[in-house]
Amino acid sequence: MPQWLQWSLIIAGLAAIILLVVFIRRQVGLLSENRKRQAKAEEFQANRRKDMIRSVHVIAMAVEEDQIEYSEACLRLKGLLDHLAPELLEQSPFRVFQEVHDQLQHMPTHRARQATETKFVEKMDKERFEVEQKHADAIRRAATAIRHHAFPDGTH
Repeated sequence: MPQWLQWSLIIAGLAAIILLVVFIRRQVGLLSENRKRQAKAEEFQANRRKDMIRSVHVIAMAVEEDQIEYSEACLRLKGLLDHLAPELLEQSPFRVFQEVHDQLQHMPTHRARQATETKFVEKMDKERFEVEQKHADAIRRAATAIRHHAFPDGTH
């Protein structure tokens, strides 16, 4: 084999090696970036979950101390439990949050409530107070139970 061909093959081999090394380094960098991004997303989700669990506990304590309307508490707790542990809404005593939500979900809130006719708002408030009164004991028991519930990630 002529010497010029040997040198040509050696140079071609070195070029291939250099290209592969550059490619591998780039892939390792991208993999590292993806791992960091994934870790950051997992940390964000864990913190978000902890915040939601804290919110559940705060709302439950507010119910126990009569610092929040029961209907509002049920709507908020149902929304939080939808994200944290939806299966709890099918279990006693937590089922009451779902039941109250189902009975009140047709009522307008916030801006829609402000834009609604006063007589209709009064009628809805009366209906809401009746639902609260009907379920008051169950709501208090469920609030106490949810405050002491150990969520799957170990947060109590």
